[in-house]
Amino acid sequence: QVQLVESGGGLVQAGGSLRLSCAASGGTFSDYAMGWFRQAPGKEREFVAAVNWDGSRAFYTDSVKGRFTIVRDNAKNTVYLEMHNLKPEDTAVYYCAADFGGSASFRSLNEYEYWGQGTQVTVSS
Repeated sequence: QVQLVESGGGLVQAGGSLRLSCAASGGTFSDYAMGWFRQAPGKEREFVAAVNWDGSRAFYTDSVKGRFTIVRDNAKNTVYLEMHNLKPEDTAVYYCAADFGGSASFRSLNEYEYWGQGTQVTVSS
């Protein structure tokens, strides 16, 4: 059983930056591809970014490309989401998720076996 705990959310003005962290425990971290998703009020949870087991490959949804970076540190069992030039439309609860073995369907919520509790990101205009 893998436990995931997110942190780093908060309130920031448009154009600002935040770094989210997701600490994993209870498993072998490098066995998992890791993803970040977000859910805005009244909307479905959506894919934001994913990284493969060793950090050599990263993927992003189009709306965050060039602004967000996903990074993992396997020595610390932690994955990060560095967010820059934040926009009001980035406001959401952000969740990290773990996918054992990884797959080509990394954008799909159904691929991920474990989820964190989420951290709120609010971007004011």
